[in-house]
Amino acid sequence: MGRPHRGAYGQPRARAGAATLQAGRFSVHNRRVQATRGAMRRSPRLSAPTVLSRFVVLGTLAAFIGFVYLAIPVGLGELLGSGPNTTLSVAATAVVALGFARVRTWAERIAQALVYGERSTPYEVLAELSDRMAGAYPTTAVLHHMAQILVAGSGAAAGRVWLRVGDELVPAAAWPELPPVELQPAPLSGNDVPPLPDAHHVIAVRHSGELIGAITVIQFPGIPLSPADLRLLDDFAAQAGLVLRNVRLTAELASSLEAISAQAAEIRASRRRIVDEQDHERRRFERDIHDGAQQYLVALMVQLRVAHTLAGRDVARARGMVFDLQRIVREALETLSDLAQGIHPPVLTEHGLVTALRRQEANPVVRVTIEDRGVHRYPIEIEAAVYFACLEALNNATKHAPGSNVVVRLDENDGNLVFSVRDDGSGFDPAEREPGSGLGNMVDRVAALGGALDITSAPSRGTLVSGRVPLAIVRSIEEGSAA
Repeated sequence: MGRPHRGAYGQPRARAGAATLQAGRFSVHNRRVQATRGAMRRSPRLSAPTVLSRFVVLGTLAAFIGFVYLAIPVGLGELLGSGPNTTLSVAATAVVALGFARVRTWAERIAQALVYGERSTPYEVLAELSDRMAGAYPTTAVLHHMAQILVAGSGAAAGRVWLRVGDELVPAAAWPELPPVELQPAPLSGNDVPPLPDAHHVIAVRHSGELIGAITVIQFPGIPLSPADLRLLDDFAAQAGLVLRNVRLTAELASSLEAISAQAAEIRASRRRIVDEQDHERRRFERDIHDGAQQYLVALMVQLRVAHTLAGRDVARARGMVFDLQRIVREALETLSDLAQGIHPPVLTEHGLVTALRRQEANPVVRVTIEDRGVHRYPIEIEAAVYFACLEALNNATKHAPGSNVVVRLDENDGNLVFSVRDDGSGFDPAEREPGSGLGNMVDRVAALGGALDITSAPSRGTLVSGRVPLAIVRSIEEGSAA
């Protein structure tokens, strides 16, 4: 039977069908790796596996040196009939010097196999990684298998896979599974791997030049990784780049789906709030009409009947009732005008946001100042959203901070229509007060246009309501109106 072909790492190349690693190869690590990790943190006292390994290496080297000196100076000298001499001793020394490194490497491999069990060949490691890449596995399982294969092929005590998330490297999987260790994410600076804890060797994992992760290994005490093992780690990292990239894309997709789900839930909740608010406004509008304008109209109808009766009997008294009817009509019109202002003020449509808000400077309860920093006319949807948000904030200041100074600012900044309403009232603790329907209405109005609203307050420090609406929405609104 011919000699097996040897691969780039000097080990027999296995058949592709034998690439699947057996679970028994990892059992030795489960029994010893915790002691290995402890050895990294405790005193340098030698462990039993270390003593046995060194004993095997030293014994093999001693046997090799003794055999060479026994075979060449003594054995060969006897065959030549000259006995031991200086020339043969020099020759024996040269043989020992030339073969020492090879014998030591061979002895270390034998010692490692005897002490820690069998390990996979580099070809098996890379073939197994390819199988994992081709198969469909959950994200966590892929990373766990990577760490498992890494340990099996490199002869390390433990391995860990780090994944880049944003500007940090986070520990994603480890083999063997050890008691949890507090490993904090490692911040990145540029495209280089930072120092990572709990590791003897750190290898960057890149894809198309981009750093997407790292692998770290812990070696057994007293048995450093060989140059072949280090080359295997480099090749493993090169092949693992695509795996980590796919894992990161999967994680980002899952995060995006979660964000979309949360946004969808918020949209549904916002719609429910809008419907509830619409129902509330309809009931309020109905009540205001019933208690206000309708009472004037009822009184007007009664007075008209009386005037009609008196017209043929007492003209002077009927004329006086006509003047009363004119007063009732004026009051009814004013009531209807107030209702219309609450629904949608005509001044907002005709003259714009600033003019509509300046009407609030006549507020008798709080002192209102409007600061216009160069805003223009916008689609009515945007102006209405900002107007009613500011109006709600002014109503809250009128209700909860009477006598305070309120400043309303309007500005354009970085492509946004920015607004704020600040009062110097008593303020409140947001954590202790539930947001009312008015606040929810403000948030929904602004969010419907892609904007945001924020409320900042503290006891004795007043309240600030600030928000922004992106002006990019103007183009989409104008295009929708044109269509």
